[in-house]
Amino acid sequence: MKIRLIVLMVAGVAISALTPAAAQQKISIDGSTGTAPLVTALGKAFSAKTGIAIEIGKGLGTKARFEALLSGTIDIAMASHGLDVGSVTKQGMTVYRIAMTPVVFGVHETVKVGNLTGAQVCAVYAGSTSNWKDLSGPDLAIVPLARPESEVDMEVVRDGVACFKALKLVTGIQLLQRAGDMANALAATIGGIGMTSATVVAQSKGKITAVALDGVIPDDASVAAGRYRLTRDAFLVVGKAPSDLTKGFIDFVQGPAGAAVVKANGAIPAPKQ
Repeated sequence: MKIRLIVLMVAGVAISALTPAAAQQKISIDGSTGTAPLVTALGKAFSAKTGIAIEIGKGLGTKARFEALLSGTIDIAMASHGLDVGSVTKQGMTVYRIAMTPVVFGVHETVKVGNLTGAQVCAVYAGSTSNWKDLSGPDLAIVPLARPESEVDMEVVRDGVACFKALKLVTGIQLLQRAGDMANALAATIGGIGMTSATVVAQSKGKITAVALDGVIPDDASVAAGRYRLTRDAFLVVGKAPSDLTKGFIDFVQGPAGAAVVKANGAIPAPKQ
């Protein structure tokens, strides 16, 4: 009986010692699906360095992500283009701008086209151009893919490509609800084209390529100089009393190691706040 009691006591001590520590070694992040590919890459690098798990959710809308953050359901909220920084700050949250990411027209690896003009892009999405051979590409049907009107990538394209502002999309075009859905569709759809981020292109291992727009390549230099205008900001938002783990992740993201990950994933690091 004594032996059994001792075993139970030892087991209890072990569990009490390990459980809190295990529970602390995780950071939960959710929010903008468009920002998720970059944050996922940052999370993997941070986990490899520290052993702390980064859990990325499946996406939350603007209201839901901040409610989750303030209630403590998540540790960090991801946000992007159009964030009302002033409103968020008034609620006691802190906003970190971590990167600027080019929004690009990505094409499937079968599409050997390096450049499109704004007019050509609009013709594709209006349905008046339907074969890549008419755009100096292969004899291959064009399969245009798009994001919903409420999503950031579509908003950026509407704002940045003049003929796209009031363009009516061709009937039957496939709308991809999440950034990951677009990434998967572009990688799998022969002849496909869709608006996505440079991060998705960088992570596709050559299955997706980004076309230049009106002769401007979406690289660091053209974005920094303002020549490439289709960009979206990436933000991380923390609550009123972030944990030391959360602070550590933010410091990593804004430090040299984080900047290297951002660059490797097709984005441009934002200056540290």
